[in-house]
Amino acid sequence: MKARYTVVGTKLGWVVVGGFGKGISRISLPESSLEAALAGLDDSIPGAVEDASAFGDLPLRLQRYFDGEMVTFPDKLDFEGATTFEQVVWKATRSIPYGEVKSYAWVAHRIGKPRACRAVGGAMARNRFPIVVPCHRVVASDGSLGGFGGGLGLKKRLLDMEAGG
Repeated sequence: MKARYTVVGTKLGWVVVGGFGKGISRISLPESSLEAALAGLDDSIPGAVEDASAFGDLPLRLQRYFDGEMVTFPDKLDFEGATTFEQVVWKATRSIPYGEVKSYAWVAHRIGKPRACRAVGGAMARNRFPIVVPCHRVVASDGSLGGFGGGLGLKKRLLDMEAGG
């Protein structure tokens, strides 16, 4: 199946969605330039061609999400190349509702591995599907933000946006 991608302009920047037809393989966090958003696309989805229709209404839902609307993302994800542990962590994280925040310990308990908080954090760091797998909704047990691939400023902004702020 041919690799495809689409570029989505949002209020917070450019987002790239890509995949091979078995589902979404990659979503970028918003970048201020199109070039930055496209960086690494060829490494993760070699030979992808631009196709605005490849992901249905996902681009519109992403725009609405970044506009501050509560949006759901039931889209099929392509976990190829991810470990079983990462897949389990990402699926558990995906169950965190819009506007709610959970801890790394909560995710670890949810997957039946209560001592795996650090491993959960590692899986979050490798999340290829930000927003759809809302790793920004996972924080440290003490309430501190923990980490985030897009930086803590963006994580706080997303959490504030979802909280209605």
